[in-house]
Amino acid sequence: MIKAVFLDVGGVFHLPTEERMREALHGAGFELPPNVLARAHYAGMAGHDRLDGEYAEIMGPYVEEMVGDLGVPPHQVEAARAALHAALTTPGAWAGRLRESIEGLPALAATGVRIGIVSNADGSVEARLRDEAICQVGPGSGVPVDIVIDSSAVGIRKPDPRIWDAALKATAASAAESIHIGDSLITDVGGARAAGIRPLHFDPFRLCRLGDHEHAASMAEVVALVEAERA
Repeated sequence: MIKAVFLDVGGVFHLPTEERMREALHGAGFELPPNVLARAHYAGMAGHDRLDGEYAEIMGPYVEEMVGDLGVPPHQVEAARAALHAALTTPGAWAGRLRESIEGLPALAATGVRIGIVSNADGSVEARLRDEAICQVGPGSGVPVDIVIDSSAVGIRKPDPRIWDAALKATAASAAESIHIGDSLITDVGGARAAGIRPLHFDPFRLCRLGDHEHAASMAEVVALVEAERA
């Protein structure tokens, strides 16, 4: 039975800030169409997953795949890549929100599972989740969770399996009783596997064609899985 669910933040609750990206691309001569940036993020994760490195290193291939998915004309590609790369490495670049995930989190909590956040972040993720009323440790305006782990705060990054040790302890669950949801094949799927935790690849546009792991296209699908296995 699933006793604990661990959640990534980027790509599960947060996305690149659309207006910031729109302004950056406009400056490069490309007009961002409406309602396409979210898909471009998940397409960009294919580039992210070509490297296991620090944020600045993985942004290059991530942006390359994003620009390709957005259909930027060849003569604008170089400028668009440079503009997006600059925009994504400035404060406030990840202020976009996945409303469906945020609104679905209370339903996940209502299943009775213990919940933890495990994120590669910059040290600010716990405060952001609390300030945005998404979740917090203990009582508050968001969903109560048992722990928020920010890689910069603890000094360990996914896919290092040790980052889940504190989450397992806080939720009183074994690795075999836990699942981890995230949008990266390397850091989330691979890291969770290394920790003995069942991975669920968060892939809203069903872009991943690999059949060696499970997928979820929405928080509603995560909730349905948990409900079915706890029944």
